Amino acid sequence: MENKKYLTFRIHDLHYGIEAGMVQEIFPLPELIPNIEASSDIIGILNLRTQIVPVIHLDWLQGYPPKVCHLSDYIIILQWEGLQISILVHQVNEMLELDDEVIETVPYNGFLFDINTAFIAGVAKIESETIFLLDSKKLVRQPETLVTLIWDAQSQLEVPTAFDDGQQYEEYQTPNFYDLCCPHTTSEERAIFQQRAVHLRQSFKESEVTNSLMALAVIGIGDKYYGLDLKLVREFTNIDNLTPIPCCPKHIVGNMNLRGEIVTLVDIRNILNLPMTPINIGSKAVVVQFEDVIVGLPVDKVLEVVYLNPAEMTPLPALELLYNAQYLRGMAFFQGKMLSVLDFPKILTEGELTVNEQI
Repeated sequence: MENKKYLTFRIHDLHYGIEAGMVQEIFPLPELIPNIEASSDIIGILNLRTQIVPVIHLDWLQGYPPKVCHLSDYIIILQWEGLQISILVHQVNEMLELDDEVIETVPYNGFLFDINTAFIAGVAKIESETIFLLDSKKLVRQPETLVTLIWDAQSQLEVPTAFDDGQQYEEYQTPNFYDLCCPHTTSEERAIFQQRAVHLRQSFKESEVTNSLMALAVIGIGDKYYGLDLKLVREFTNIDNLTPIPCCPKHIVGNMNLRGEIVTLVDIRNILNLPMTPINIGSKAVVVQFEDVIVGLPVDKVLEVVYLNPAEMTPLPALELLYNAQYLRGMAFFQGKMLSVLDFPKILTEGELTVNEQI
């Protein structure tokens, strides 16, 4: 039996999941271009590096009026039937690996917890949590309309307009993004939404650059941001159980039972020259696999997934060179702060993280 990975997320009080293989990018909600003439499933479109991406709101897909969007919401970019689409979510949670035994089928064209099951492939029950797994084949109810929408909007991108100055469509659409999605935003919040949109639509000049982008999971440890190669990340999770291991170094926090698999938690703060802090139940962790080694890294925050051009990484500052340069691949700007890109294989192999069983 082959397990499948699902990215889980929340909309309002409901927990959803979608096949992780469809997910391409995750980033905070930018200012959208309202799409009044589209099907009721599409709340708007965004310009992602000169590619038009429709944004689906699951409330609209379910037939309910959408609630107010927030600056803290996220966009998940999906590859669907050869097209890029996206869904708007309120909170991105962990990556889960599920097998068929924990997934229950649901009646088609029925309702469960006020959810239209026509768009649900199954329901997974993990402990006390119910996760509704979306049916990827039914995310778009009108494919022809969607293709026409993308084609029309894409053709308009090549025509110079007043929209190119960064004030994205707000003055020219009635209702505009804020009237439609978040009428109570402040001027400061609107500026952040607009800056996100400007950043996302910046194009890469050469396809070779695009193909060489590094996919990074951005995590927060203390007051610093770190980038971790997404290929090494198995899932994000919360620490809901912890068993100490006697006679181990301080960086070995203990073992946790992750759905029947025992994963050792390893604190890398000391290696990164950060102060050690207690790891408590309820803290977040990133489960990382390198070759045949699987460990959990306690972190303070799981922020988002970004795609970084390696050429944009800057040399390490002198202060970093004095301490932990051998464990960093470089640095880059992220949301106004410096993002340190971790060399996790080197941390694992040269950072003396192994448990000495003879102690």
